[in-house]
Amino acid sequence: MRIIKLDQAARKNILADLLKRDPNNYTAYADTVAQIVENVKTKGDEAVFDYTRQFDHAHITSDTIKVTQEEIDEARSLVDKSLLEVMEKSMKNIRRYHEMQLRRSWFDSQPDGTILGQKVTALGSVGVYVPGGKAAYPSSVLMNIIPAEVAGVKRIVMVTPPGKDGKVNPVTLTAAHLAGATEVYKVGGAQAVAALAFGTESIPRVDKIVGPGNIFVALAKKAVYGHVSIDSIAGPSEILVLADETANPRFVAADLLSQAEHDELASAILVTTSMELAQKVSEEAEKFTAMLSRKEIIQASLDNYGYILVADSMEEAIDTVNAIAPEHLEIVTKNPFEDMTKVRNAGAIFLGEYSSEPLGDYFAGPNHVLPTNGTAKFFSPLSVDDFIKKSSIIYYSREALEKVHKDIETFAESEYLTAHANSVRVRFEEE
Repeated sequence: MRIIKLDQAARKNILADLLKRDPNNYTAYADTVAQIVENVKTKGDEAVFDYTRQFDHAHITSDTIKVTQEEIDEARSLVDKSLLEVMEKSMKNIRRYHEMQLRRSWFDSQPDGTILGQKVTALGSVGVYVPGGKAAYPSSVLMNIIPAEVAGVKRIVMVTPPGKDGKVNPVTLTAAHLAGATEVYKVGGAQAVAALAFGTESIPRVDKIVGPGNIFVALAKKAVYGHVSIDSIAGPSEILVLADETANPRFVAADLLSQAEHDELASAILVTTSMELAQKVSEEAEKFTAMLSRKEIIQASLDNYGYILVADSMEEAIDTVNAIAPEHLEIVTKNPFEDMTKVRNAGAIFLGEYSSEPLGDYFAGPNHVLPTNGTAKFFSPLSVDDFIKKSSIIYYSREALEKVHKDIETFAESEYLTAHANSVRVRFEEE
């Protein structure tokens, strides 16, 4: 991995480099996605089936697009029992963590005759997109569905591309069933997002769409935003390790590569105050890469977006962390809890040398759907909050309104909104 002495110019160049990975920069695909979305919006099932034949080479009809209970039972029988046990343990941790996020409606009653409050209501329906192909990502299935189920969403719809045989990956399907999906449809890509947003003859529309996907899925979510809500426009995965001279270079190198193996656009960065650690991590990363199964992808990721940055001080290092706002941040320093308090921008923060990033991906419980590409400066991890909405509650008795009605009328008239003022005044016109 390249080692760079950190200064203002280097930080600026690296930030600009990382931003090139933003899905919003891939405008070349926007027209194609817009056409797919419009075709599904106007032609419904016909367009969905055509695109499924074209892109997934599967023949799906209105009779086969929805997964049946028989298919769910078959899928479960094909999943290794030890994996089932692990998924069930992971689910317990994920559910317990997200149950701590639950919000309650609240009301504040005052002696003057006013009641103010907030009513919390779960969304009526949510669509969860899950990538297909040869790989299966049951962890993403659990992370997207369980918070919705905990929030109280009644209709949780999963969409995922079918294989050429017209079936859903058995591990993916089993995870969806265990997590609480109420419906599963065999459709992927931008056409699946459009179907969820606008509805077709076979797929009723939803209120919100969540879940990861390729650039076509990301741009489709962007295109339908406003017709439905979405979680985010997710970019490539990234990890940043903040470390000092006390860190184990072998652990740090292994953790950096855990994200580099996702794809060639993934980013793996070490920010450290120790040049000795920087050199040792670079050596260990080279050794690990040579022996790992996805070494070509890892090497491309490191060549494109892998950095080891050496800072003069921990303060400078933490300033760099906040500027990058990483999706995953590991803090491996003498005082990780103290250093954590100075971090403002990060999706998920892992403290200490035994809290490696895959712990969060699979098992600990906090959600692994995280803000990427610097958006941790203003976005948060997927949570129960993403699956609820809040309504304000206002009640005034006649006596309470009487005390303030002239103030309201004055305010409204200052904005030349006389009908607003009259709406209040009319209640006291006999006076």
